[in-house]
Amino acid sequence: MPRRHIRVSGAPEAPLRAALTALRTELGVPESFPPEVLAEAERSTKAPTLPSYDATDLALFTIDPPASIDLDQAMHLSRQGTGYRVRYAIADVAAFVVPGRAVDTEAHRRVTTLYFPDERVPLHPPVLSEGAASLLPGQVRPAALWTIDLDADGRTLAVDVRRALVRSRAKLDYAGVQKQIDSRTAEEPLALLKEIGELREALEVDRGGISLNVPEQEIIDRDHTYELTFRAPLPADGWNAQISLLTGMAAADLMIANGTGVLRTLPAAPDGAVGRLRRTAHALHIDWPHHVSYAQLVRSLDPHRPHHAAFLQECTTLLRGAGYTPFRNGVLPEITTHAAVATPYAHCTAPLRRLVDRYASEICLAAAAGEEPPEWVLASLDVLRKEMADGARRAGAVERGCVDIVEAALLKDRVGEVFDGCVVDVEERQPSVGTVQLESPAIIGRIEGGGAALPLGERLRVRLTRADPAPDAQDAQGSQGSQAKVRFAPA
Repeated sequence: MPRRHIRVSGAPEAPLRAALTALRTELGVPESFPPEVLAEAERSTKAPTLPSYDATDLALFTIDPPASIDLDQAMHLSRQGTGYRVRYAIADVAAFVVPGRAVDTEAHRRVTTLYFPDERVPLHPPVLSEGAASLLPGQVRPAALWTIDLDADGRTLAVDVRRALVRSRAKLDYAGVQKQIDSRTAEEPLALLKEIGELREALEVDRGGISLNVPEQEIIDRDHTYELTFRAPLPADGWNAQISLLTGMAAADLMIANGTGVLRTLPAAPDGAVGRLRRTAHALHIDWPHHVSYAQLVRSLDPHRPHHAAFLQECTTLLRGAGYTPFRNGVLPEITTHAAVATPYAHCTAPLRRLVDRYASEICLAAAAGEEPPEWVLASLDVLRKEMADGARRAGAVERGCVDIVEAALLKDRVGEVFDGCVVDVEERQPSVGTVQLESPAIIGRIEGGGAALPLGERLRVRLTRADPAPDAQDAQGSQGSQAKVRFAPA
């Protein structure tokens, strides 16, 4: 999933959506699947590799945005003695995808689902990702079924994972889940989401982990005049995320114990990145005393407040150093932890949308069964690191391009206006050029000081000199990704 969630409304021919279409062309985003991939995917839906273990009696449910139909995860929560049992079913993509065949090859080319504000470009053909492999309600599906037992404080006691046939009973959304839990009408398997989620959140605080409650931005098109709104995440969003994090942590521990795996790692943020974030907080009038840690500040923010929401968006920049780190034969990598999770962690819960998760699932299934991972998994571990890195760069270019386009669209009718801002970054070799964070609207843009050095970390008045969502020929030749520009000059 993208670090910044942006949605736009409006007709396909609207200027903003036209600019997003142009961005897809510039980045070479695939428009459709090759015919042979679609044909193979269609055939695979009729003859998947199904497990013998039947867990269809388990009353699983999914929690996703209302419009989602590519459902990777389903859960069932129960009490187990004085603690809890988490059953977490992950779509078994390997039941449909044959290594080295057309669908697999295309997935290695795409690497990840790409998210644009107006549409998404899927990793797998929709007949799989939105159909036969998706954990849709009422449908029997193959899955990797995790069983994680927790103690009364939410700490992990035991972990198992095996292939199983499952059937989700209900497709729930965050608002509906929150309403049921708040009104105390939720049955126990759902009501326990809050209980377990809050215990896991407390453990996250204890170990120094950080979950960013990044709001979703929605751009509303009113006759080509754009308005920015935020949808702050609900507590249920966070509780649901904790179940996914729990599973990813269990997967990492299983891999490390068995000496083979692929971890999601993130080193500690460099001082420069944190310093830039402090300047952004200053620009947005967010008080960040030096004795308060980054984690403490993030937990104190209210995503319902626009300035706090904008700052949380910028906090995602500290995640840019994340990568995938494979290892084998018991030789652990130098870094095994993810700084934001504050413990070893692996991506394994979104195989419909992320290539690496299919491999992580296979490694964990083999480890739990006391077996070696399949040869096709071992043979791909090293190349997987590069493929995922390339996919992350492409997804990052998409995200940056979308943000540039959306911000330019929001400001396109305000060229010449003066805003209050703060210089949050200055180019080392060209101190008259840098980045400015506006106070309102909470937008970041390039600032050119006309030869004079910019006052790093200080507030100043700036004039908007350019806001054009559409690329121009000169820009298109000069860089890769979105060429939309928002530019300012000192007023």
